[in-house]
Amino acid sequence: MTAGTVTTAGTVTTAGTVTLVGAGPGDAGLLTVRGLRALQEADVIVADRLGARAVLAQLAEEGVRVDAEVVDVGKLPGHHPVPQDGINELLVSLAHQGRRVVRLKGGDPFVFGRGREEQLFCEAAGVEVDVIPGVTSAVAVPGLAGIPLTQRGIAETFTVASAHDQIEALGGGRDHTVVLLMGVNTLGHSAHVLAAGERGADCPVAIIEDGFGERQRVTIGTLGTIAQIAASRQVRSPAVVVVGDVVALSPEAGTPAT
Repeated sequence: MTAGTVTTAGTVTTAGTVTLVGAGPGDAGLLTVRGLRALQEADVIVADRLGARAVLAQLAEEGVRVDAEVVDVGKLPGHHPVPQDGINELLVSLAHQGRRVVRLKGGDPFVFGRGREEQLFCEAAGVEVDVIPGVTSAVAVPGLAGIPLTQRGIAETFTVASAHDQIEALGGGRDHTVVLLMGVNTLGHSAHVLAAGERGADCPVAIIEDGFGERQRVTIGTLGTIAQIAASRQVRSPAVVVVGDVVALSPEAGTPAT
């Protein structure tokens, strides 16, 4: 990632760039080689809270040198200290200063990450943007719990959805796996809606909390029981919810929740 040059009124100035990098689900080992190279070449890193900061901390612990200034724009549920418009403006401002900017986003920038919005905003301001994909938690975290999203003879299709949105339109039966991101606070509603369709109340459900983190934990239930089980276990975000018969393949499926 190298900055170019722009000539204005006979003066040559350095043009900054922005690179959107997917940090993955929070394990530095899942950061791509190209993503790591971008971090090491950056002048400034504009980092999310989930996934991104954990990866930077792990790299430091492992002695991997990243010299860039880090700007934290992380969001907490219901609290956005730097709103999205502010993040967009910050990326453009830093690039216009001639800096090589990495926008480090948890998971993949284009999976509920608003990466394309940031790309379009920067490009409209004349800033060159590169995109480096990341491993999305929607796939990696279920895999960590031994849950494949597709399995021959069990499930041939999967859908990733934000539980913040209406999910009434998600059709299909238990052979159509549903992965819900940001789904803990609306778990009761989501389970009720999905149980009312072809899946039924006895459809298996798994919640994987803090995937790749210190609090990693798997909770198993059904659409009819998962809200009560999650409440009794005090399940917390961040978590990935998986709905469908593939949940029964998890080694945790035969272990009673405690």
